Amino acid sequence: MSKKNIITIFLSAICTLPLWGGQQYYAVLKGDTLRMGNNYMERVMLWNNGAPVTISLTDKQHGKTIPAQGKQPDFSIVKGIPTDATLTVNEIPTNGIHAGYLQATVACTIGSLNIERRYRIYADCPAIACDTYLKGQVELYLNKEANRSNADRKNIEHTADMATGVRTPTLDRLQLSGNHWSARTIEFFDYTDWNDNLVTGRTWLPYRRNTYRGNLLFAHDVTTRQGFFFLKEVPSSSTQLHYPGSDFVADFSDFMVVGLGITSHDVKPDSWTRVYGCVTGIYTGGEQEALTALRLYQKQLRHHTAAQDEMIMLNTWGDRSQDARIDEAFCLAELDRAARMGITLFQLDDGWQSGKSPNSKTAGGSFKDIWKNAGYWTPNPTKFPHGLKPIVEKGKKLGIRIGLWFNPSIQNDFADWQKDAQAIVGLYKKYGICCFKIDGLQIPTKTAEQNLRRLFDTVLEQTNHEVIFNLDATAGRRGGYHYMNEYGNIFLENRYTDWGNYYPYRTLRNLWMLSRYVPAEKMQIEFLNKWRNADKYDAADPFAPARYSFDYLFAITLAAQPLAWMEASNLPEEAYATASLLKKYQPLQLRFHQGVILPVGEEPSGRSWTGFQSIVSGTQGYLVVYREDNEQARGTIDTWLPEGKKVTFTPVMGSGRKFAAKVGTQGRVSFELNDKNSFALYQYEVKP
Repeated sequence: MSKKNIITIFLSAICTLPLWGGQQYYAVLKGDTLRMGNNYMERVMLWNNGAPVTISLTDKQHGKTIPAQGKQPDFSIVKGIPTDATLTVNEIPTNGIHAGYLQATVACTIGSLNIERRYRIYADCPAIACDTYLKGQVELYLNKEANRSNADRKNIEHTADMATGVRTPTLDRLQLSGNHWSARTIEFFDYTDWNDNLVTGRTWLPYRRNTYRGNLLFAHDVTTRQGFFFLKEVPSSSTQLHYPGSDFVADFSDFMVVGLGITSHDVKPDSWTRVYGCVTGIYTGGEQEALTALRLYQKQLRHHTAAQDEMIMLNTWGDRSQDARIDEAFCLAELDRAARMGITLFQLDDGWQSGKSPNSKTAGGSFKDIWKNAGYWTPNPTKFPHGLKPIVEKGKKLGIRIGLWFNPSIQNDFADWQKDAQAIVGLYKKYGICCFKIDGLQIPTKTAEQNLRRLFDTVLEQTNHEVIFNLDATAGRRGGYHYMNEYGNIFLENRYTDWGNYYPYRTLRNLWMLSRYVPAEKMQIEFLNKWRNADKYDAADPFAPARYSFDYLFAITLAAQPLAWMEASNLPEEAYATASLLKKYQPLQLRFHQGVILPVGEEPSGRSWTGFQSIVSGTQGYLVVYREDNEQARGTIDTWLPEGKKVTFTPVMGSGRKFAAKVGTQGRVSFELNDKNSFALYQYEVKP
């Protein structure tokens, strides 16, 4: 190692930087040992010439360590001996969106390939993330054995028969000790126009080399109750780039994250290519501890603020007029009705712009070669002769933000990303619009992904990070639930009464299932006009929207960002009685969403007792309970409340009554709701 590199390591490694609340984060190289961590955890690695090998994970809150017995590097994609190794440590301050963190960059060269592993160490969570960048030339080692089915291997009669001889490119790796690991992997599905089952899990015991799919792997040692998780920060398994068929490989106590999202030609000699990322977290205990550790990390990626992230949105596309009605007069009238309802953000969907998309009610629209029309993303002069100024000004008077729909020009891997970015920045500067629904994405290549990130990053940089994006997950190859989360929230699904595919309990079920692993407050969840298209549903259908109160349809969305997916002008007068709920919810929304929100009760089925709990602190939080269409006026549900404690429940919305209860095993508490398809939102307090 050169003298210059030694100095770099020395100067960087002495950094132990404090953050708020007395927390600390650090990355220290001493001899051949690299330590990085905070007050929650520490990951210790052998330096190994800049190709670190993990030797332990420590849960500092519980004083417990998971030992490792690694021999191979955590990150490995090519053969060779690393050289020119350096460690550089920098503090990355908050930009108002993400939390500040310590970046520890481990760099080395293997042959003609330069590698940088940029670890993100936050102060307030038991997890460390790693983003990997490559530059130079590389031939990824590929082995046909890697994807060979174990069914094609011979039976095991001797020790030598157990060896597979497989070298697998790994994004991260923990080669642990112990023979009693239990694991669970979670796979996610987006393109929700085609899917209504968005989460599936598989529990398994590691045994010899096998492969598994999903963004998440949780594993715990049954003998010690110590556990870790891998979060693969990538699109869903079915939409990843260059997907190798799995996300994880396990061989007894050897756990690997695989699938980098690149091929050799994606790596350039003169610029860095970012591959898929990975997060390693640690916990001691059971599922609640594991999910809380995951959520504490997820909350670092984007600070949740009332000004940007909280919204009760009205988007008129849900009534299927598409672009036929949208114009100045229509929008001004919708704003009046939105104010009556308690809406805080009115979003103009497709049709506000001069260009015509293929989703138009009239023929001839296209997304092809958008920038042949330089004015595509300017307000349609016929529909909006005064631009958007009257809409924005009226919104301000009514306390309603204005948002817009936007479809980046996808041709040639978003080659026109700079023009798209300037179109959005221009709308921000001219009208102060800060919320943009991003639709129509296709991310088929690494170049497309890089250009899309450039678009988002440029907009944020040039708008003081005031813009938030609603990232549509309804179709195409997109970011899914664990990728590009720093840019905003997720527009989850299109459901329409026109086609008879809006069923409130199914919407609730999708949110409920996702919320165990994805922050509920980061998803937009729709409620529709239940009075429209009643004839599209069977008169005997017990789950038709018309059978629910409008209050209940709104209440389904409380744990998320409510989306009024309708034209307010089509609502009957009786619908506006629900405005009292929306207005009660507004001052509670941020506090509710700041907690760790997890599902409680049974999986929604239309007949269940179900709900969500927001754990704000060890003694306080919120709990929303839904009694679906069942005969039990009293339902006992499993919560995340501490067993044996006395808890008071004070209703703040809905039809519940104040009561106190002693928490039973598995957090069980009984709730009473007199009516079918009713709800109650409680604020709770755990007594000493």
